[in-house]
Amino acid sequence: MTESLGVGLVGYAFMGAAHSQAWRTAPHAFDLPLRPVLAALCGRDQAAAEAAARRYGFAAVETDWHALLDRDDVQLIDVCTPGDSHAEISVAALEAGKHVLCEKPLANTVAEAEAMAAAAGRAQARGVRSMVGFNYRRVPALALARDLIAGGRVGEIRHVRASYLQDWLADPAFPLTWRLQKEHAGSGALGDLGAHVVDLAQYLTGQLIAGVSGVAATFVPERPVPGGEGRTGPVTVDDAVAFTARLETGALATFEATRFASGRKNALRIEVNGSRGSLAFDLERLNELEFCDTAGFPGTTGFPGTTADPLTQGFRRILVTEPGHPYLSAWWPPGHVLGWEHTFTHEVRDLVTAIAQGTDPEPSFADGLQVQHVLDAVAASAAQDSRWTPV
Repeated sequence: MTESLGVGLVGYAFMGAAHSQAWRTAPHAFDLPLRPVLAALCGRDQAAAEAAARRYGFAAVETDWHALLDRDDVQLIDVCTPGDSHAEISVAALEAGKHVLCEKPLANTVAEAEAMAAAAGRAQARGVRSMVGFNYRRVPALALARDLIAGGRVGEIRHVRASYLQDWLADPAFPLTWRLQKEHAGSGALGDLGAHVVDLAQYLTGQLIAGVSGVAATFVPERPVPGGEGRTGPVTVDDAVAFTARLETGALATFEATRFASGRKNALRIEVNGSRGSLAFDLERLNELEFCDTAGFPGTTGFPGTTADPLTQGFRRILVTEPGHPYLSAWWPPGHVLGWEHTFTHEVRDLVTAIAQGTDPEPSFADGLQVQHVLDAVAASAAQDSRWTPV
């Protein structure tokens, strides 16, 4: 690594911490073609930003993100802010010739996402790259699942079922944060969690969602205002959503996203059923992939050299820690598992490699816009008594 890639991070809370660790770790785990340098961190609170910069390893601090655009030592802007500022920052950065990594969901509205995708297209012609941060694509087990599906191991896709369950809002005394305000977050569980499983369903199957029918609920309409001395404020986003869908080939899909599932901390699960088999993944078992291969069943077409006994046929566990599995050649001996934070390290690896090679990283802003269209259709359907809504 001889040429550096200066990173300017906007936002230093939960996602800022995760991204910072990834930028620090990636060049030590992978042989990257560019050397990431933590050039500057941006936050509105000077003291808090300086403390975060020291903790994360950034060389400088800015309190106005516009200043990052003028810094010669910053070639990439990493946007880890609430959704209401994604479009403004990303579009300005791309127009200034900075590469952009933007957290998901891409924006709060379709119009904002369209503007971002258009800016990304214009920047692409000048060699400026952009990527949206759907980090779960970088779970090795899910990357393996995509490879198996693309290779025909489950056959024709028939069903997708996906859920993302959390419980951090189950207590009605939990305070009113930006994630519960539509003007900042755009939506609630739909955008925060639903965006992930929508993207995964399309990523794994290689198919887009064609239409949806959804319902949504807000269980606690008022919450305490932080520092408000007993005052409460309205919750203006959904607490939970559920929707059915069809993929473009007609396959059926079901989705659920909630932050009210008591006992579920970060329970993402997705299953794909096809004519030749099934794959299932559970984030709480991040290093495992469940695979049912029906090749050899009576009435099915087996792959050459395969046999299957119906008396013992079923799901088997694949421990995804072999060096030949996606991303694993950089890590530990087989059986030594990875964690959630590695998804961001893999994200950095793929983005830096694409920038160095002059290729377009995935998922693109266009992919993020597609997810935004699905979220918008779900919200529209839920507002119209679950009316079937094309995407």
